[in-house]
Parts: sequence; structure tokens; C-alpha cells
Amino acid sequence: MLCPKHGKGHLLKVLIGAMMAGVGILSSIICYCYYKKRKTDKQLEALIKEFGSLTPRRYSYSDIKKMTKYFKEKLGQGGYGEVYRGNLFDKRPVAVKVLRTNKGNGEEFINEVASISRTSHVNVVTLLGFCLDSTKRALIYEFMPNGSLDKYIHHESEPHLGFERMHEIAIRIAQGLDYLHGGCNTRILHFDIKPHNILLDEEFCPKISDFGLAKLCARKESIVSMLGARGTIGYIAPEVFSRNFGGVSYKSDVYSYGMMILEMVGGRKNAINVQVSNSSDIYFPHWVYNLVLTDEDLKLHGHTMTKEENDIARKMILVGLWCIQTNPAHRPTMSKVIDMLEGSLESLEVPPKPFLSSPSRSGVVSLEITMLPQKVFSTSSSSPADSGTR
Repeated sequence: MLCPKHGKGHLLKVLIGAMMAGVGILSSIICYCYYKKRKTDKQLEALIKEFGSLTPRRYSYSDIKKMTKYFKEKLGQGGYGEVYRGNLFDKRPVAVKVLRTNKGNGEEFINEVASISRTSHVNVVTLLGFCLDSTKRALIYEFMPNGSLDKYIHHESEPHLGFERMHEIAIRIAQGLDYLHGGCNTRILHFDIKPHNILLDEEFCPKISDFGLAKLCARKESIVSMLGARGTIGYIAPEVFSRNFGGVSYKSDVYSYGMMILEMVGGRKNAINVQVSNSSDIYFPHWVYNLVLTDEDLKLHGHTMTKEENDIARKMILVGLWCIQTNPAHRPTMSKVIDMLEGSLESLEVPPKPFLSSPSRSGVVSLEITMLPQKVFSTSSSSPADSGTR
């Protein structure tokens, strides 16, 4: 280009060639994105036709804007969109989840419609309708006036509900999960059980929501294939992010549930860390494991507890610790979890201490050798995972 014999004409040819190459690449990208969008749209439309009468009512985007009064009242925000309060045309209150078009490839929308359309349970949120209008996508749910469970756990704006009510909520969530794992024609794995995804109605009846990461599989299928990890840090089962711990199955939801009820008892964000001194952190399940071995007042939530509160808290802790066992085969089924929560404290066996610990201040993840089960109450010799196949 700098050689005199080529002159300015050669430089111009090079610039024109570079511009044409750039236009070609840009055109290819646009064509690919258009093709991908068209393919996703066809998949969504095919899904809707497949479900036929099972598919909830379809609304236009203009309907969505009217329902929400042009998105006047925002209830919350997630990774895939915002949730607004609205009213159906028959005046029923609803929660409208508007999905961002620049997030994902429609998988969350497909998961939500495909999974919830197959369900009918008092502890699973009801999908009343949806919008698939060009690039606009939205999901319409029954409105839950008491919001999500997390705000009652962490004392951010609401008082603690009390251990008796928390215990009842834990049982009902377990019943909802048991239904998803075995009560439907198709087994539904949620993969994102956490307090934020548990909604409470006017009577504080909990309902499992947000099926964007859900996976459907045959009822007889025990292990599912999955590319990459899915879920929320602090609730993800070990086998979901590393297959060295075992296969991914409905037991992965059991782990998330266990972490959640430990959080419900302790009132700690994500049930990860608890301050025990000015200079050290201890993995919350380890701390509460050591605490439950004693007969002293647990003194959770900063006050002395009654005997009834202590018994309920201990029961929930023991069940939670069984649910977060590292080996999926050692975790109980959700039907067994219900039996454990509804049974007596004396019938429960103390599980092995959690194997994994949280990162220390230095960022190093430590491991501990699993202890053998230690009985501090009169118990049977069988592990909770021994009974039940679901």
C-alpha cells in the first residue's frame, strides 16, 4: 500500500474490499439472527398447537398494556424480565411477567407454558394466560397478595411469621414438589426452588412459581441429561454443577428445598454464612448441625424460644440436613419429607454432617469427611432415603 508504484488506486481498492467484507459479515449475522428468531417463533407456535385445549388463554400485547395500565405498578424484577400488577377484563387481579426479548432464546417462555400448563395443584401457581405477539412475550399468573416468602424470612419489611406457620408452609411446599415429581403425567423438575420463588396468597398458603428453568421428563426417568448448571447459587445441588457427585434428578430439587427450609429456620440470607465471632465465618449448615446436637435453646431470630418452637425448629433443621446430603441417593423423596415434617421429633435420626462447606475468606473451598449418622433421639435404623421410590 505504501509502495509508490501502487498509488492511491490500490489503497482505494483495499478499502472498498474491506468495506464489502464487513457488509457481508454483518449481513450474515443479521440473516442468522433472523433465521434463529423465526425458528424460535415456529417452535413456540408449534408448542401452543401441541397443547391445544390445555394451553391457557392467549392475549395480545395491547391487552397486556391495558391489563397493567401501561405497566403502572411494578411488583418485582428477575433475570428474564419484570413483573407488574394488573387486572383481567373480568377484574380479577393478576401478576404479569413481561419477558425481555434480548434474554435467552425463548426457552424460559417454553418452559413456563409447557410445565405449568400440565399442573393443577393448590401449592403450584396457576398460569391464567400468556402473550406471544411478534417479539413481545408475557405470562399472566394469579395474583399473590402477600408476595414472596423471602421478605418474611429476612425481616426486611415484614415480621417473622413464627415457627408454627413456617412449619406449615414448609409442609405445603413439600406437597407441591411431591406433586411435580410424581403427581403429574409428566415429571417436572423445577431446578430453582428458593424463597423468592415461593409466593403466598391472602391466607399465606405457599405456591411454587417461576418455572423458567424447569425440565420435563418421563415419570419413570430417574436421571436426566442437562447441558451446564442451572439454578441459583446457594441452592444448587452439587451434582448439577459437577456430575462427579452423581446424576441429576428430582433429588436436585430436594437439595434446593433443604437449603430453603434451613434458611426459613435460621432467617439467614441464602443459609450460607453465620457470624460466630468477629473474625470467622462458618458454613450455616455446619453451624446449625452442631447446634441441633445440643439440648439447649436454639435462640434463633435473636430471642429465647418456647419448647414448642424449639421442637419445630429442630425438626425442620433435621429434615433440611437430610435433604442437603451430598450423595443424591441419601436424600429423602419429597413424600418422605412430608412424613418427616408431620411426624414426631423423636422419630427423626440425625443425618451425616454436610460434606461441602462454603468458601472461606481466602476464597478456598474446603471439604470435610462425612460422619456416620449419629442418633440423639430414639429412632429406627433406616435412613429417610430408604423408603419410597419417587
